[in-house]
Amino acid sequence: MSKEKASFYLVRTTIGQERNVALIAEERIRQLNAPIKSIAIIEGMRGYIVVETDRPEVIDKVFYGIKHVRGVVARKVSFDELENFLVPKPSIEGVDVGDVVEIIAGPLKGLKGTVTRVDKSKEEVTLELHETSYPLPITIHGDYVRVVEKAKR
Repeated sequence: MSKEKASFYLVRTTIGQERNVALIAEERIRQLNAPIKSIAIIEGMRGYIVVETDRPEVIDKVFYGIKHVRGVVARKVSFDELENFLVPKPSIEGVDVGDVVEIIAGPLKGLKGTVTRVDKSKEEVTLELHETSYPLPITIHGDYVRVVEKAKR
């Protein structure tokens, strides 16, 4: 099916209960033989489940009475609106040379350092630790650092 013809709707849930609601709804869809093509839980959209169907009136029947369902968004959601959540963002987006970062995971957790190099292709940053007596450059994956202070330009 082409993305132009797909009809997507949102079901609001309690944050953290998206998976449980989707599993119950999946069973109901089988029992009712409902014309719902897909159900998706998108990581960046906490508290929402995406439902694909050509008959939106069926959504109410499937999700009615399920604990943790907070409502159905009545309007159709375009694929372009959802696409922003589907494309992964690089973990080092926003990290520049000269920024002060804190290591948030691993054996060096809690240490701070200044970024000396950013390798976007490998999603790695090289930094010099502050708490050492001599400059100690280390290379670490971008997922393990968070920016504490931006470099002054």
